[in-house]
Order: sequence, then C-alpha cells, then structure tokens
Amino acid sequence: MTQAADSAVTPETAGHDVRLVPAALTVWLGTLGGLLLGWWVAIVVGAGVAAVAAGGLLLARRRDAGDERFRALLLALLGFGALLAVVITPRLQAAQQDPIRPAADRGGPAVLRVTVTERPRPIRSAGYAGRAGGASAVVIPAEVIEAEVDRRAVLSDGRVVLLAELAGWSDLLPGQQVTASGSLAPGRPAELTVAALQVRGPPQAVTEAPWWQLAAASMRAGLRKASGVLDEEPAGLVPGLAVGDTIGMSRRVEDEFRDAGLSHLTAVSGTNVTIVCGAVLLLFRLLRLGPVVSAAGAGMALAGYLIITGPEPSVLRAGVMGAVGLLALALGRRGTALPALAAAVAGLVLYDPAMAASFGFALSVVATAGLVLLAPRWAAALSRRGVPSGPAEWLAVPLAAFVVTVPIVAGMAGELSLVAVAANLLAAPVVAPATILGVLATVLGTVWQTGAEFLVRLAGPEASWLILVAREASAVPGAVLDWPPGWWGGLLAALVVGAVVVACRFGRVRLGIAVLLVLVLLVTVPVRVIAPPWPPPGWAVVACDVGQGDALVLATAEPGRAVVVDTGPEPGPVDRCLDRLGVDRVPLLVLSHLHADHVGGLESVFEGRAVGAVAVGAGRAPRWAWDKVTEVAGANGVPVVEMPVGQRLDWPGLGLDVLGPRYVTTRATAEKDGRLINNSSLVLRGHTSVGRILLTGDVELAAQSDLLATKEDLHAEILKVPHHGSRYSLPAFLAAVGPRIAMISVGAGNSYGHPHPSTMDMLAAGGALLTRTDTDGDTAILTRDDTLAILRRGR
Repeated sequence: MTQAADSAVTPETAGHDVRLVPAALTVWLGTLGGLLLGWWVAIVVGAGVAAVAAGGLLLARRRDAGDERFRALLLALLGFGALLAVVITPRLQAAQQDPIRPAADRGGPAVLRVTVTERPRPIRSAGYAGRAGGASAVVIPAEVIEAEVDRRAVLSDGRVVLLAELAGWSDLLPGQQVTASGSLAPGRPAELTVAALQVRGPPQAVTEAPWWQLAAASMRAGLRKASGVLDEEPAGLVPGLAVGDTIGMSRRVEDEFRDAGLSHLTAVSGTNVTIVCGAVLLLFRLLRLGPVVSAAGAGMALAGYLIITGPEPSVLRAGVMGAVGLLALALGRRGTALPALAAAVAGLVLYDPAMAASFGFALSVVATAGLVLLAPRWAAALSRRGVPSGPAEWLAVPLAAFVVTVPIVAGMAGELSLVAVAANLLAAPVVAPATILGVLATVLGTVWQTGAEFLVRLAGPEASWLILVAREASAVPGAVLDWPPGWWGGLLAALVVGAVVVACRFGRVRLGIAVLLVLVLLVTVPVRVIAPPWPPPGWAVVACDVGQGDALVLATAEPGRAVVVDTGPEPGPVDRCLDRLGVDRVPLLVLSHLHADHVGGLESVFEGRAVGAVAVGAGRAPRWAWDKVTEVAGANGVPVVEMPVGQRLDWPGLGLDVLGPRYVTTRATAEKDGRLINNSSLVLRGHTSVGRILLTGDVELAAQSDLLATKEDLHAEILKVPHHGSRYSLPAFLAAVGPRIAMISVGAGNSYGHPHPSTMDMLAAGGALLTRTDTDGDTAILTRDDTLAILRRGR
C-alpha cells in the first residue's frame, strides 16, 4: 500500500470536474520527459500543447461555438503548456548543464557551501564484524551557494546531496548553511540533483537554523523523549505515525511494515493531513462554528503540522491538497477532490520539477486519484449488494489504493505485497487514534512532558497492534511476490490488474474467481498450516537464512526445545526461523563471538521464548556488543555464562563439547582487530541424531592451526564452514574434519566475496556436499532410511 486518501469516500465524489486533469498531466509528463530524455522535451511538449490549445480556442471563437467546459479545458492546457515551456524548461536546462556535473563524473574533490533543504535522512544497514547495525550515515539534500571544484571556483546554484557520517551531521535542519568538503560523485539520473558529495570531516561554518525549524525540531525531540515510556519498538513507531520521524524505528519494524504494505503509515502524507484536519473540523463542528471559521482553524492546524513534519514531497502534495479542500469548504463548494488533485499536481511540479520523477509523489497522487474515482463506486457497488455502508467503505478504500498503485510498486521495487489489503484493513481502526494522540503529545510536550507521556501511553497499544499486524502479515508464506522490475514489470502489473478489474465486472467471472480462491485456500491452507512442509519431521540441525551472518539451531529430543548458536546481524530473521521450527524453549543461546553478524538478532530470540542462559567465550570485544549482550540478557533475567575449553553440556538427544578457542583468546580484547576477534570464536563439537557437527564461528588460520596442534579428533559428518566460507581456511583443517555436508551461512549478494571459490573447491574435492543459505534459504539436516539427508526450504 501507499499513501492513503486525502478525502473521505462521500456521495459527492460521484461526479467530477476533469477540466484541469489534461493540463496537470501535460505539466507532469512533460517535465518527466525533460528529466529522463533532456530539457528540450519539456519545451517541445509545452509549446506544442499550448499551440494546439490556442488553435482550438481560435477555431471555436471564429465559429462562435463550442462547449464552455471544453473552452475551459483548452484555456487550462494553453496556460499550463506555456508555463511548462517558460518556467520549467530553463530550470531543467540549468540543472542538466550545471558546471559541477563534469567534475562529479570524474569524481573530483570539492568544497561546497550549501543550504540544507530537508532534514537528514539516516542510512540504516545490518551490522557486520565490529560495526554495529543501525544508522551510521545520513543523506542531506541541499542547494549550492558557493562551490570550489578541483581547486577553482565555479558558479552553481544546483542541488546536491551530502553523504556524511551520522555524528555531527544528523542534527542539521532545513535553512541552515554549512560548508562541506569531500569527493564528488554523479547524481542520480532523472533528477535535478547535479552531484553527490561524499563528505570528509565535520560540518564547518554552520549558521543558525530559522526559529520555526528550531521549534519543530524541539517538538519532535520532545515526542521522542515522551515515547521513551513505551517499549523500544512502539517507542520508535509512535513518532513515525504522528510526524514522520522514523529516526528511532528499528530496521526490523521498517522491513516488516514494507513487506506488509504498511510503510505509508510512517511517511507523512494525505492520511496524516486528513486525520489532523478532520479532527479539527470535527471539533469545530461540535462547537457549532461555521464553515469559514472551521476551514480557517483547520488551515492553521495544517500549516503548523507541515512545519513540524518538514518539506518532503509527499508532505507538500498533501498540504496543497488539504489547503485546496479547505478553501472549497470555506467557499461552500463540494465535490472538488479531483480538481484539487489536478491543481496540486500541476502546482507542485511547477514549484519543484524534481517531483515529476519522484516515486513517492507518483504513488501519492495515483493512490489519491484511485480513492477519488474508484473507492466511492466500489463502496456503492458493495452497498447495493447488501454490505453496510461503513464496512463497504472500509473494504473499498485499501482495495482501491492497492489496485491503482500496484504497477508503480511492482516496477519500482520488483516485488508485490500480497497481504497489503488485509494488513491495511486490520490496521485502519487504530491509525487515526494513534496519529491524533501522537500529534497532541508533540504539541503538549513543549510545555508539559508528563501530559505528553500520558498521551503516548494511550497511543502505545495502537502502535503495538500495528507492529503485530505487520509482523504477522510479513511472516505469511508468500507474503511478498517477486516481480520483474522496471518499466516492463510495471506495465505487466498494470495489464494483470486491469484484466482482473475488468473481469470482475461480470458476475460469472466474479463467481469463478471466488470459487478459484476457495479452492486455492482449501488446498494450500491444509498443506501449509495443518501439515506444513517445513520443518521436516526429525530435523536435527538447521542453518537459518539470516543474511550475512550466522544462526544455527540444534534440536534436542524434546519437541520445541533447541540450542541456538548465534543470532544473525539483525532482529527478525532468526525469530521467524525459530517460529517456523516451532522452537519455544532455548535452554542455551550460544554466541560464538561478539561481532555484529553473530549477535545482532539477540533480542528477537527472547520474543515469546524461554531462554535458559546466554553463553559466550572469553572475548569481550567489541565493547558495544558486550554491553548489548549483558543489557539484553539482564533485561530478560537470563544469566550470561562463559564456556571454557573442555566443558561438556548434555541434553536429551544433544551434546556439546567446547574445543576452542586456545591461546588467541587472551589477545582478543583489541577493539579494532577483527581477525583476533574472529579467532576467539567458540568452537563446539555437537553430538546430534545425525552425527557429529563442528561449529566453528569465524575462526581463521591461526585458530585453525591451534586446533590442529591439539591433536583433537576434529572429524565430523557436518561442518559449519568457518567465516561464511571465506578464503582463510587451511586445507589441513578442512581435511581433518572431512565433512560429508558443509553448511555455509552467507548473505545473498554480499560485498565480501563470500563464499570464496577456493574454499568451496577444497570442500567439494574432499567429498562434501555444500549448502548455502544465500541460495537455499533455511537448510535442515536429518536422516532418512539411516542416511543423511538435506532439505532446503528455499528463499
């Protein structure tokens, strides 16, 4: 799903004034052509449309004939075509011929004096090695004031983006001027951005932000502080719902919202504007104030809300739509949703031509158009078939938004959320209360923090419900469908959706589709739920697909009870893997070492499960990871224990021997020496129902040599290949293990070259069958007819 409606479904939307629509499309598509193909396209389209419209007006005048509505349409085309040619074309030409562009293509050095135009947007990533997951950098849109490129001054007022470290740069506000130095890189195609600057060092010569931006920042910070009374995930979500502040949202929640089709809820758009203005209008209506006063009050609320949220494209579109709608209310005119949308599209593209190529802007506009044109008709059709008006609108709104945005989402993301409609239906009842409470807490927090915290507590259950809906929806098998990306993928999706919509207009086809869906449910539900294909009966070892990291599960003889070794780079994947396996008791959670790709998902193992203890080796580096382990374990009342070499642990059907690390352990306290930390990994020999498994963490050459030197029997039927299959594996070590199955836990498309071909060749030459989580997904080892077997769940 995308940004939701800016106006409610009402009977007045049945008839629409379309005179502004061709003009708005001319401006939008002409500008898009100018961005994609060259500035000359905009002037050709603008001048051509204006000339045709002028000719049509002259012809109609000479004949003294013609419909007045048609004359108005031609006048709109004439005016907006001329504006496209005269206003937008010079801006596109200036951006495409900006003197910074050649230096950006060469990657030259630059010192830029810029004005920040939008709030810094954090770049989140999964943790790896000693780097913690989360936001470590920001993207800052800005406009150039002065530029020094290749040690010479150039004249430019183009747009740039700064790619900078989080520290020192994340607190900048729109309107501030700052000097940044670094290396240039080309801007994205089809944008007005002339270059990107990879910033080195802290910001220099920073000016004061405008007072209203300081006030807005203070209010957002107050909401984040007040949200601290909630648990971590709801605390990060409430500011996102209220004012689009997603700084505190975890990457797991963001990913789940995206997969469930709920990400529009944290992007300030028409939904938020409708809720805020609607609440004000309802209050004024209860006070029996007139339409003019009500519209003025809602307009003031809208202006204040837009200042708080910031000048994002979707926010500006929603604000303009809201302002036009409020003006119509004040003038006593109804049914102006479509003209308001057309005026908003044309006006905003004239104001900022870059919006013409913005996916967010396109999604927002198309979703609103679908809700204006389709949702009322579909709701009325449902009502005629006996569905009460309330449920009819409740069903029609998300379905209409989903249908019209499918082509854009498919082409943009290369995937489709098949659970989006259902997730939005379940989310809808709590969105408005959570948003209103969050906005009120934002305002109240500046004067009364306790009151703001009280309002946030009231919004907490709604936020938790949304997280639950997103989590369960995203975990549905097949929730996200892969789709061909790009223009052809979008066109294919449009054809499919169009065919389905047209087919549903015929009663027999609707009946056929309904019967087909029932048959699919009758077949797939028993297969997936009653007798699920995963996990396989009798599984002993499972390598979870957690991306670029490790997470292995060792079954005991008791159903639902298993030992977990490592947790992957981030919360979420290991939790879903354990859910699929039906694991609700973890007597021991082993962390082979403290690199982020092994401890990043720690907290999610505790969700809905009883954990007996967290086991570690002697290493305590990096420090941030050790602090996280002790914090999470302490919060859940679970002890952290050290596993010394020589220790033996037993459960029914499972035993563990601690074989390593050896002498390198005492040297593994260096915060930045990743190799020493890798070599401090716990090395465990597991005794399972399918034979021995050697769990090696990320041990490299030194630790492998140590193990060989001990003359320990390293042979195992199954090997968890060290360090994601890196090239740092000794042939003698792999030969000593002599595995029949070699399990490689690795992320798809990783930038580290894992697994290395030489390591895979050595394993294959030794007779091992390889499994890889990047291609196989979750991978289980079991026995069938007394023979080792592998079952791959698939990705």
